[in-house]
Amino acid sequence: MTGNASPAHFGDFLPPWARWVWLAVFAMFAGLGLISTNPGFAAAAAGAVVAIAAAALLAGQRRSQFGLAAAATAGVAVFGHGMSSNVGWFTTCLLATWCVLTAGRRAGLAYWAVAQVLFAVEWVWIEPDPGWGAWMAGVTLTFLAGLLIRHEADLVAQLRAAQAGMAEQARAQERNRIARELHDVIAHTLTVSLLHVSSARLAVEHDPQDAARALAEAERLGRESLDEVRLAVGMLHRGTDAGPTAPLPGAGDLPALVARFDSAGADVSLSIEGETGGLPATVGLALYRILQEALTNVVKHAPGAPAAVRLVVAADETSLEVDSAAPAGTGSGMGVLSMRERAESLGGTCQAGPGGRGWLVRAVLPVSPGHQPAGGQPGAPAAGQGAKAR
Repeated sequence: MTGNASPAHFGDFLPPWARWVWLAVFAMFAGLGLISTNPGFAAAAAGAVVAIAAAALLAGQRRSQFGLAAAATAGVAVFGHGMSSNVGWFTTCLLATWCVLTAGRRAGLAYWAVAQVLFAVEWVWIEPDPGWGAWMAGVTLTFLAGLLIRHEADLVAQLRAAQAGMAEQARAQERNRIARELHDVIAHTLTVSLLHVSSARLAVEHDPQDAARALAEAERLGRESLDEVRLAVGMLHRGTDAGPTAPLPGAGDLPALVARFDSAGADVSLSIEGETGGLPATVGLALYRILQEALTNVVKHAPGAPAAVRLVVAADETSLEVDSAAPAGTGSGMGVLSMRERAESLGGTCQAGPGGRGWLVRAVLPVSPGHQPAGGQPGAPAAGQGAKAR
């Protein structure tokens, strides 16, 4: 940061008593300087009053610190005039540091320049004494020390701002993740439940038992969906006693998911190559949700269209394909976006668009963290982006 720009006033980093300590030290050196000299009483008293009053204002105000510091220095110059041995000049060192800390770098630099000119005038035209050089060096050193402290304070303020921004970003990501979970769960349950209700309506007259089974399955799905919604919402209240929750689904639950759609009347086939038991829980959950969303889109946008699901588990990556005989849909695209975000969050890819027998969804996920799948880089445009969203 440059100039006076600062994420926070330096006084915000100080406890209230720090100003009074500074003012006490300033008054002590000003008093010692007054005692060590023998000017006219009126001039000395005026100089002391001006110096201490200006310092008090300087310690309590955030504006016009440079003008107040200059007034305090003028008061000190009244009783320290022509005497480099007067310890009252130490107040200029305190003022140089305080100007930098409270008024900013430019004000501190301006005060340093004024102090240097004052000491140079005293040295060259008033009293040729090398002691003035020591005061010039002292003001310079304290000015540089103030710059260093100010820099560290600015870094602390920037770090606090960055931490606040990261916390807000984390909250936004958590909200998006929960919204994605709710979308997937609710959309899937409503779609499959609607299939069961439709089957029950068609079978209620000629096969009441089949209708009852369909309605019971719809009821069961509704209860499961309610449990999953409670689990997702419960993530917002971590740290509270929310009671036991059901485990999240994984790759081992894919056959049950396909069977659920099949029992609702959808034409879905599943083939699995490789062992799913060794997949990480995050990968298993992503596969489950992607397949859930893909099959939900098939049922929603192309009722009755057959779909073939193929899962291949390799040593370094896992691929999931859902090939359905369905045309491009006209939905909002939330489902495709949700699948793509899930894959990319794990370093994988998800492509959805025309292909195969009609509409093809293909997700590739790395098995080990940090591995990039051969299908592309995270964030790469998905195939078929130009097609209508499902």
